[in-house]
Formats: sequence, C-alpha cells, structure tokens
Amino acid sequence: MALQPFSAEARAFLEAHKNDDPATLMLQAKRFPGLPVAELVQQIQARQKAKNKLPHWAENFDLIFPANLSVEQASSELTAQYKASLISGEILVDLTGGFGVDVFYFSQQFRQVYHVEQNEALSETVAFNFEKLDVNNVTFQAQNATVFLENFSEIADCIYLDPARRGTANQKVHLLEDCEPDVLQMLPTLLAKSHSVLLKTSPMLDIDRAVQQLKNVEKIWVIAVENECKEVLYQIGQTENPDPEITAVNLTPKAENAGFSFRKSNEETAETHYSEPLEFIYEPNAAIMKAGAFRQIAQRFGLKKLHRNSHLYTSVDLVADFPGRSFRLKTVAKYNKKVLHGLIPEKKANITVRNFPETVAQIRQKTGLKEGGDLYLFATTDMHQQLVILVCEKAV
Repeated sequence: MALQPFSAEARAFLEAHKNDDPATLMLQAKRFPGLPVAELVQQIQARQKAKNKLPHWAENFDLIFPANLSVEQASSELTAQYKASLISGEILVDLTGGFGVDVFYFSQQFRQVYHVEQNEALSETVAFNFEKLDVNNVTFQAQNATVFLENFSEIADCIYLDPARRGTANQKVHLLEDCEPDVLQMLPTLLAKSHSVLLKTSPMLDIDRAVQQLKNVEKIWVIAVENECKEVLYQIGQTENPDPEITAVNLTPKAENAGFSFRKSNEETAETHYSEPLEFIYEPNAAIMKAGAFRQIAQRFGLKKLHRNSHLYTSVDLVADFPGRSFRLKTVAKYNKKVLHGLIPEKKANITVRNFPETVAQIRQKTGLKEGGDLYLFATTDMHQQLVILVCEKAV
C-alpha cells in the first residue's frame, strides 16, 4: 500500500507537540481520539533525534521519518552537503541509500542518481519524501547492493557506499572486512562499474590500514563537525596509489570550511622544533588530529611543539587563522592540588589531557576542580618529560 501524507489533524499534532516528551504523549493518547498516536509519537521521537544533524528535515512535516536506527545512521546535512561538493558528473549510484540524506545532496551535483536500499519499506519512504522535496532525478531500487550491481549495465561516474557498521550481535564494528557490504570483496566489481568509488568509513578505522587494504586511494577527507570527528571518506580510483592526499576539515554551520591538505610522505619529512611553552598555545581540531598532520601543522604555521607525543603547539605571536583552538598562556603550574587552588580560587576550569597519565575525571577527583569558568587547563608532558599544567585563557 502506497504511503499517504499526514492528515491536517495529524500534521497539526506533530507541529504542536514536536518538543514534548514522547513517553508522556503516549500516556495521554486517549486525549486524541481518531489519531494514530503511537505512529505520530514515533515521528516526533525521530525528529527530536534528528533535530541537530537534520534541522531542515526535522522541521518539514511533509516528510515521513523511518525507524530511529535509520535516522541515527544517516549523515548530517552539513556532512552530506560537504560530500556532494567534492564530486559531480552524469551518474552516481548510492549502494547504501538509507534515509537518503546523502542522495538528496548528490542529486544536485549529478544528472542521474540511483538510491539502492535493500529495506523495501525504507526505500518507499525515501521515494515518498523526495517527491515532497521536489527531487525528480533519483531512481529508487529496493534491492541488495550486490544484486543491483550484477544487473547494472551502465558505467557510473561514481559509486558511493557507507557500509553498515553493526555486527551480527548488533555491536558496533569499524574494520572494513566486518562491515556490510564487504567493500574489500566488492571492490573489483565496484571499479568495473564506475570511474571511481567514494567510501565512507567510521572515524575509528586506521587510515594507514585502509590505504593498504584499498590500494587505489586517490584522496582522503577526514570530516569533523564542530570539532567532533564524524567520518572519513576515501576516493578510490583505477590505479594504485600508496600516498594519497589527505584533507582534514572541521565543519561548522556558520564558518567557511577551509580544509588542511597534506600527504603522509610530507608528514614524515617535515621538520619539527620543540620549545618550552611560549605566549600562545594551540590545539589542532579533531579532523587534523585524526588525519595525523602533527608535523605538517607545525611547519605550515611556524609553530613549535611542546613534546613529540603531546600534539600541543606554541608561539610567541598569535597565529590568527590556526585550524583549531588558540589560547593565551597565563602560567605553567605543577600538577598539585594546592598550587592549582591558589591559581584558580573559584575552583572551576575546563580541562583537557594530552600525553598525560591521568584522565580528566581523575584530575577533577584529585583537585576538586569543577567544570566551567573562563580558564582552560592542559594537562600534558613538556619537552623535558615533566608533567605540567598549562593554565590558559582563550586567545580569540
């Protein structure tokens, strides 16, 4: 049976209760006779879950949201929009279509897009939503990715896939060979049916291992959203490449997304200089940390490192466009409760650990320092192998 739009009454219910507690709404179901309250509460719950990563879709009450797992696994609007900006052409195939967020943005860059999704109900839901979103260049195929490829007679400019990262016991996995579908097994077929493959993986996957396994990686993008690493993209071509370009980008809703690009071969040969903590302290964003541009970031911005493994940087003059957080150093302190209380009388500070034997929770327990305030503490190891606390305030 074809999906039906929400009735005027159901839509009014969704809008009126979009911020309400779903459990409470279910208990009050008898107040709304004639409405499918359980179904509508599931819609509200899914929209609340999607509010931050899919703000425009969550507020569009023409759309039908699927089960929560499909929403959890969907890309955010920010990452999907960025992904789509990287590629364009005639034909794109998304072999793991899911909720269709990536496909929505890919459809703006390609003449024809195929949304392949083995869950028939989810495929039907996305097709319904795309009609409401006025997207008319997407073909929906409710079938297994392998079956689709066997019958696909065209050559796509790009095949995109985001393998499911849940094991047989529903536990999270991140190795390529543990994901579904198995991209390593499918790779020869993927490359035979396309000019290139764009693969999305967990940020937990080791980049060097992936490059070795995939062999033909042309480019890599490490994508963070507001300093939280979300995904890594691998563009796989037709020829072997042991040293692909890596771009680390930190997406934010308001800022331009300038990436930091480098190659591992440059990273290995980059000169590194060490120093005592100077006037300013820098912490690279999460994407750069995941990408492993530890020497390149110092060389590119004329910074010195505090320690080989600390990945904190320092300078006399402020570097205004540093891709990460910048701080003005107030003092370098010993890791001692009495000393820190003397420096922080309000007993509140934001704490980060970098190359330090204790966790933030352990430091808080030992020192009694609460979260918050205007001071930022970096618990780290300096170039002399000494444990120190850098007491800082934001530089910008």
